[in-house]
Amino acid sequence: MELGISGRCALVCGASRGLGRACAMALAQEGVAVTIVARGAEALEETAAELRKVGAGGTAISAVAADITTPEGRATALAACPQPDILINNAGGPPPGDFRDWSRDDWLKALDANMLTPIELIKATVDGMIERKFGRIVNITSGAVKAPIDVLGLSNGARSGLTGFVAGLARKTVRHNVTINNLLPGFFATDRMAAVIGGQAKAKGISYDAALAERVATIPAGRVGDPAEFGAACAWLCSAQAGYITGQNWLLDGGAYPGTF
Repeated sequence: MELGISGRCALVCGASRGLGRACAMALAQEGVAVTIVARGAEALEETAAELRKVGAGGTAISAVAADITTPEGRATALAACPQPDILINNAGGPPPGDFRDWSRDDWLKALDANMLTPIELIKATVDGMIERKFGRIVNITSGAVKAPIDVLGLSNGARSGLTGFVAGLARKTVRHNVTINNLLPGFFATDRMAAVIGGQAKAKGISYDAALAERVATIPAGRVGDPAEFGAACAWLCSAQAGYITGQNWLLDGGAYPGTF
């Protein structure tokens, strides 16, 4: 399917690896000019080189080494891509653990990264999208928003706050062909998955492999997800055809969530 977004501009956060990288890759393959942002300059440049290889029709690719969770980092990213048609909000999740061990600073850091930073980026870009009558904002959150994971309390709280904010705003922007949606990953083969499994293994006093096997056993698909699958879903949600979808939480988890809704 031709997604109708060739020539559009995208700002993709947390894009040097994992799910952010997969989203940037899928957009570049559709001919979108992509600006990728991450803190690690070396990994970022490696990803940019890969994007230039797969980009359709000489797609422009730029890389910005910055911490998107800081005002300075956001200013740097927006200077490189001041009028994105597509915004992919993504930041590394807070560490797993026991809520008894978390300080106020731990909570504020989680909120800054996984709730307030996406809101600030939306605030900086959504009015321009409205004026141009096209915008696609996708927030990468977590399957834990629908089915909380006990060791991910910081993430559960911060990402749920973002979800509530988006639910209201998304109904105001869609009349201007600007949609805002959330993609909720389950277990994909990323560094984040490894950290979560490691935390669960430690909490249970079992090996990493045993903890991973336990988790895979709960997934009807019988495997962890491929980041490329996630990237493809993100690209479609950014497509011209997806203009009637807004304020939604798309769960990509291989069927692990057991609910009807």
